Amino acid sequence: MASYRPNVAVLMLNRKGKLLVCERRNQKGAWQFPQGGVDKGEKMIKALAREVEEEIGLPWDSYKVLDQRAGYTYLYPDQVKKQKMYFDGQEQTYYLCRLKKSAPDIDLDGHKNPEFERYKWIWPENFKLKWLPEFKRQVYRAVMLDFFEVRL
Repeated sequence: MASYRPNVAVLMLNRKGKLLVCERRNQKGAWQFPQGGVDKGEKMIKALAREVEEEIGLPWDSYKVLDQRAGYTYLYPDQVKKQKMYFDGQEQTYYLCRLKKSAPDIDLDGHKNPEFERYKWIWPENFKLKWLPEFKRQVYRAVMLDFFEVRL
C-alpha cells in the first residue's frame, strides 16, 4: 500500500479572476501552483497559510479561501522517491483563494530558500500541461476540471 505525504496547494486568483502560476527556480519552463508539505500535527489550513507566506510572500489576511477539495494523489517517479525517503507520493488538498484589495505584491524572494524564479497571472484555460512533469499531470487535469471546468 502506497504511503502519501500530506500536501496543500493553492489556486490563487487575482481580482480579475486570473490564476497564479510560478516557475520553479531549478527547472526553467516548469510552471506550477504554490504547494508544500503538511508538518506532522499541523492543521491543513495552517499549512496553507505557512506555505503561501513562505513561497509567495502573502500573509494570511491578504486573501480569502473560497473553496477546498481534497484527495488528489500522485506517485513519485523512482528518482524523486529516493529523495523523499518516507513517502511513495503526495495526497493534496487544493484551496481556491482570491486576493483581497489590500494584498501586497507577490514576493518570491522573501524566504531563505526560494522555490520559484518568476510568476505570472493566466486565465485558467491557458494553463499548459507541458509545463509539468508527467507524474503530476493527472492531478492537474482533475483540479482544473473540478475548480474551473477546464479540460486540459
